[in-house]
Amino acid sequence: MFDALSSSIKHIRAGRLQPLAVTTTTRLEVLPNIPTVGEFVPGYEAVVWQGIGAPKNTPSETVDKLNKEINTAPADPKMKARFADLESKALPGSPADFGKLIADETEKWAKVIRAANRCRRLRLSDRSGR
Repeated sequence: MFDALSSSIKHIRAGRLQPLAVTTTTRLEVLPNIPTVGEFVPGYEAVVWQGIGAPKNTPSETVDKLNKEINTAPADPKMKARFADLESKALPGSPADFGKLIADETEKWAKVIRAANRCRRLRLSDRSGR
């Protein structure tokens, strides 16, 4: 099972769930003895990210105001503590930065999907004797 640490960490800490590996590129401070998948599968990385979007035609003044307010939230001590507790990191940035992240992640996972489909087609053709 792959799960976001934010929803599984309480179960790990309580001993109800034993992690085998983390999908980030480096080991996590809260789970220093748990290896990364990349230690077994070089180059592997899969991270969970979340963001806030607005409808396409939202006025730029509204987007700018929301972006400014959202970017100040991670400085709040309560938010900092909560992020640290969940081993999460806030990535303040501009709407353009977020758009780039979405585009980069879309291309990354599109490559994975295309590669998986090629492998699947090869397995299917092997079964059919072609």
